[in-house]
Amino acid sequence: MEVTAEQVRELREITNAGVMDCKRALIETGGDKEKAIEVLRERGLSVAEKKSHRTTEQGLVECYIHAGGRIGAMVEVNCETDFVARTDDFKALARELAMQVAATGPLSISEEDLPAGAEGKPEELCLLRQAYIRDPGRTVQDIVNDVIARTGENVKVRRFARFELGS
Repeated sequence: MEVTAEQVRELREITNAGVMDCKRALIETGGDKEKAIEVLRERGLSVAEKKSHRTTEQGLVECYIHAGGRIGAMVEVNCETDFVARTDDFKALARELAMQVAATGPLSISEEDLPAGAEGKPEELCLLRQAYIRDPGRTVQDIVNDVIARTGENVKVRRFARFELGS
């Protein structure tokens, strides 16, 4: 099947993947944009796994205060270089993670960090396992993996805090 430059451009705008990666995904899926997005996400996951051993000592701390000032969250997100920490993709991820924490009140980043005796499902208690508030069909880990694939660097959520007035 012949893939047009327009199809590649559209897929690239949606995923921020490289031109050749988009073209290969479209060829592999017979031009089906939704399937190509899924193929690129799966490849992004493998990219994330390959980069998971790299140290993450740069990054930023992002705060989010919900309207009315009754709930707030602060999250530290780390990456490998300060260059990536200054990108719009990385800043947007940190902002989204802070909003996620404010909205859902997770207890830990992952299952390994859950406090002893915590009751509930890991999908509700662990930040990275939660359904993403803007797209419940995806997890927060999927969103982090997308940024890893786009930036080419390891990205980690180091810690977070959530504050609620009166609690």
